[in-house]
Amino acid sequence: MKSAQVDLTGYFPGLIGRVVELHASYYHEHWGLDLSFEIQVATELSRFMAAFVPGRDGFWAARCDGEFAGFLAIDGSQAAQEGARLRWFIVAPEFQGRGVGNLLIREGMRFCQEAGHKKVFLWTFEGLDVARRLYEQQGFSLTLQQKVRQWGRLIREQRFEWKASP
Repeated sequence: MKSAQVDLTGYFPGLIGRVVELHASYYHEHWGLDLSFEIQVATELSRFMAAFVPGRDGFWAARCDGEFAGFLAIDGSQAAQEGARLRWFIVAPEFQGRGVGNLLIREGMRFCQEAGHKKVFLWTFEGLDVARRLYEQQGFSLTLQQKVRQWGRLIREQRFEWKASP
């Protein structure tokens, strides 16, 4: 795959819908996740955007030649207690393998360090190997695995954590 010129932007009209649609279609097609997954993404992303606090929270939309290519958010609302949460990381299939995901993850972690978030965590599930490699390249470690019935199927849920160096 060739590299792409990637621009990271903030909000644009339709962004929430695009993020929800990409999650719903990708995870249904590739993993068989059901309607409950789309509802959860839509509900939680909408709540996050409504409660967004600049400097504590961050989000980035990736665009390649003006086309929506991916998304990542950092929810810092529980940073003092549990850590900031990396959420809704996704790259559209047609832009995978072009450095979009790497750029989004690096920007999110740069933001966390500048915001003073000492711990960052994320929830994912087993099988998303490319994303896992990106997380591990940024210093995330797997801290928990458990089988759960969620989104219409049995998955092995995984929690990854990153901690700032002392």
